[in-house]
Amino acid sequence: MTTNPTVKRVLHIGCGPARKEQMPPGFQSNEWQEVRCDIDPSVEPDIVADMRDLSIVHDAAFDAIYSSHNIEHVFAHEVPVVLREFARVLRPTGFLVLTCPDVQSLGQAISEGKLLNPLYTSPAGPIAAIDILWGHRASISAGKLYMAHKVGLTAQVLVDTLAASGFESALCIRQPAAFALWALAIPEKTAQTELLSLRQRYLPV
Repeated sequence: MTTNPTVKRVLHIGCGPARKEQMPPGFQSNEWQEVRCDIDPSVEPDIVADMRDLSIVHDAAFDAIYSSHNIEHVFAHEVPVVLREFARVLRPTGFLVLTCPDVQSLGQAISEGKLLNPLYTSPAGPIAAIDILWGHRASISAGKLYMAHKVGLTAQVLVDTLAASGFESALCIRQPAAFALWALAIPEKTAQTELLSLRQRYLPV
């Protein structure tokens, strides 16, 4: 893989089979070079690694990290470990875009007993509350045990954990219709106006 020093690099954590065109629109321009990272070598990532240990990646190597529905696959005590690794491989002015399930938004469905009712359809098929809480059943039954979910997060818990794990600036938005959280975080202290500008470009409106 060639590196163009004039192009910013984004580390796509837990990329699976996804490619740049499936990342948020802000990352799809020629401004960004995607580097794919996954624990599963069968998806042919550029880097095969567990996000809890990115020692194969140098410090401050990336301008951004994109992590979609990965953090829920580690235990609660490992979440700060992952986030500290993310902060380490980011440049101080780089930023993290992270999305994960919002367990708070599941409250109504679960209180109504709708544990197995499909809540929405993903590329992997119908998703129920049980899949959001404990992991996609079809993937786990196919032997992909690393797809199990081991932790649940709310917006406030995620922001607080980011702040305690090497990110001086962070914000989080809820997407209740998609049962999702979206966070934006930067290792160094950043003006609110800059955070909001990045939010508008890289997070859902």
